[in-house]
Parts: sequence; structure tokens; C-alpha cells
Amino acid sequence: MALFGKGAQASEAEVFEFQLSDEEWKKRLSPQAYAVLRQEATERAGSSPLDHEKRAGVFHCAGCDLPLFDMATKFDSGTGWPSFYQPLPNAVGEREDKGWFMTRTEVHCRRCGGHLGHVFPDGPQPTGLRYCMNGVSLKFVPAS
Repeated sequence: MALFGKGAQASEAEVFEFQLSDEEWKKRLSPQAYAVLRQEATERAGSSPLDHEKRAGVFHCAGCDLPLFDMATKFDSGTGWPSFYQPLPNAVGEREDKGWFMTRTEVHCRRCGGHLGHVFPDGPQPTGLRYCMNGVSLKFVPAS
């Protein structure tokens, strides 16, 4: 999996309720998930099987297991990343990202601060938003 990133430590200035040391994160996550969630890398478009997931269920944070997005809000954006028009209530946080020579809105897990992706104003109704998430930052939990 090719990863592209800024290499910055995720959420350095903020304090989150779920915290681990850098070494604990490295033990808990795959190298790809660590690069995305903790160093704000981006996985290669089209590389995540979660982009094609269609079963009923909920997408959780791969870092701390917080439920983030319901399958009912997922849509095919054609971008190659899992996309949603709305997160679950109190699931994500946002901050300005001035990397890559542009300003975007970065999305992170509100509990552990793990980088998930970005949100853009070009999604479907009812919100008009596209939460473009790295699949490696998510874990799918099928409905029982």
C-alpha cells in the first residue's frame, strides 16, 4: 500500500480521552494504519476494500473502536476512498489543514485524535458534504 503524508504527529496539541504512547500505538496498529491515524498519511486511492463494502453495519475508528459512520450514510463518490455524507453524532472532530499547498478540513476521531481523512462540500443531500475517509483508519462492524 502506497502512503502519502505530511509526516506530522497527529493531534500533537490536543488532549483526547483515549491516549497511548507512540510505542503503544505502533504495537496496536499495522504500519499502514499507524502512518494514517498517527502521522496523517493518506492511503492510495482504490486500495481499501472498505470502499466497496455494502453490508449493513457501522464503521469504527481502527485506533480506538469508536463508532464513526453508519453504512446508511455511505455513498460511492468515485474517488477511490470510502465516503459518507454524515458522521454519527459526537464521533468526529475537525480542524483546518493547510498541507499540500491548499486549505482543507481535516477529520479526526474525537476520542483518540486519529486522522481519518478530509471533508469536502461536494457531497450528496441531505448534507451536501463528502467525508472522504482512509479505509485503513476504519474498521467495519457488520450489523448482527
